[in-house]
Amino acid sequence: MEMDIIAVTGATGHIGNVLIRKLTGTGVKIRALVLPGEDLKPLKDTGAEIVIGDVRDKKSLIKAFSGAKTVFHLAGIISIVRGQRNLLEEVNVRGTKNVIDACINTGAERLIYASSIHALKEPPKGTIITEEQGFDPLQVLGDYAKSKAQASLEVLKSVKDGLYSVIACPTGVIGPFDFKGSEMGTLINNFLKKKIPACVGGAYDFVDVRDVANGMIASAKKGRNGEIYILGGEQITIRELFSMIERLSGIKAPKLNIPASLARFCGLLATPFYKFSRSKPLLTPYSIDVLNSNSLVSSDKAKRELGYTPRSLRISIFDSIKWFKEEEQKYCGNLKFKSGISAI
Repeated sequence: MEMDIIAVTGATGHIGNVLIRKLTGTGVKIRALVLPGEDLKPLKDTGAEIVIGDVRDKKSLIKAFSGAKTVFHLAGIISIVRGQRNLLEEVNVRGTKNVIDACINTGAERLIYASSIHALKEPPKGTIITEEQGFDPLQVLGDYAKSKAQASLEVLKSVKDGLYSVIACPTGVIGPFDFKGSEMGTLINNFLKKKIPACVGGAYDFVDVRDVANGMIASAKKGRNGEIYILGGEQITIRELFSMIERLSGIKAPKLNIPASLARFCGLLATPFYKFSRSKPLLTPYSIDVLNSNSLVSSDKAKRELGYTPRSLRISIFDSIKWFKEEEQKYCGNLKFKSGISAI
């Protein structure tokens, strides 16, 4: 008896490699689409079949999806800096169109797309963000959100073409197995290295990467055709987040607080530095705007229909620090845990 095949784009990414780890040992064959020359360390010991390709190359997608019943589309560009509109359009929008076409051409039965909370139209502050907001590229913040909204609309259109499609909208993803150093992983890394000089104002909703992976798997099993599911976690201010990291790591949080207006100005000045040094940007006008936008989200629909159960953010932070420490001291140097600290 042949095993069902599941194809995953963006397989080496944070959500991608965790999703594959969750699928490993479940009696399915996993086919992982990775870019040419990409580091395969995130997929080590997963047993996934590696297919070299790119969402911009439809032929490679057809090869990766051939015989697959379910496709998880996670590949995409995440950008919090300006000047990447063309790349975002090319990868996030046209790449998603290619994925849809390849699913239809290969006879894939189900497409699960990882969109973003930013792709949903944002209501005024104080109003809870739900799936009913829908997608509108003209009513979102920044080029990244616009590209994800456009891509999400393409996925919804695919339902009319006969493809069973479900959209998941994670909030700010955090957690272990962050091999590439996501925005939040980089933030924690810099905190542990005492490279965060100040705290900026604002808040956000953060969710554990393992819960996002579970939510996407549940979307494939229980998600209704053409539906959107918000996969959120816990809303927290940046000051509260820093205090939590301090308690769990024993490393002091910065005492200096910077107002959002000043932080945004500093972000403008820092943007050229990020480009010159090729370092991952954290403080940009867009990131400050996001932290001061509406981050009050509801995952009630996912909880009700998918059985989605996000864990405590405290556990996510603890496990992130622990994972970074165990990764050959790559990120945390000689970090030592504060005695008596528990994730529970």
